[in-house]
Amino acid sequence: MFERFTKDARAVVTGAVEHAERGGAQAVDAEHMLLALLDREGSRASFALAALGGGEWLESVRTALGEARRRGGLSQAEAEALAGLGIDVGEIVARVEEVHGVGAMSGDRKDKRWWSGHRSFSRGAKDVLERALRIAVARRDRHIGDEHMLLALTSRPGVPAEVLADHGVTYESVTRVLYGGGEAKAG
Repeated sequence: MFERFTKDARAVVTGAVEHAERGGAQAVDAEHMLLALLDREGSRASFALAALGGGEWLESVRTALGEARRRGGLSQAEAEALAGLGIDVGEIVARVEEVHGVGAMSGDRKDKRWWSGHRSFSRGAKDVLERALRIAVARRDRHIGDEHMLLALTSRPGVPAEVLADHGVTYESVTRVLYGGGEAKAG
């Protein structure tokens, strides 16, 4: 499948693996893919993010992703839904971290020596890659670019889409920046 990926899209996948390794994660998640997209410069996705004000809020997005990871991957909407049932996620995180240390609910392993081999991709990360392929095919693009990955991240429920939407980056806004009102392509 990766032979259809552009150089920029391959760099996002590689960057996501690196983010997972640096964080000690057992698998590459959709959040790692978003972090890798935020690192890119000079690509179609970075163009779209910059056009949507990315220079002003990139660090805020990174912080929000870290907070979600600390909550065990729960989105803010999920935490609010649990609060409606009387479950205080913040209190649960505080108690777990009091006993097991900061970041204990993130699912990351702090002992990085345990790993030897390749990182697997979580169901969410695989879904992003599959959606990126579908988006490229639907747009009749021959290759899967990092812009398709950005569109895929914004089109699926979860922490990356929620964090991006909080900063005005939605499927519709990215599509508008990349493709305009009609079928003309940007860049």
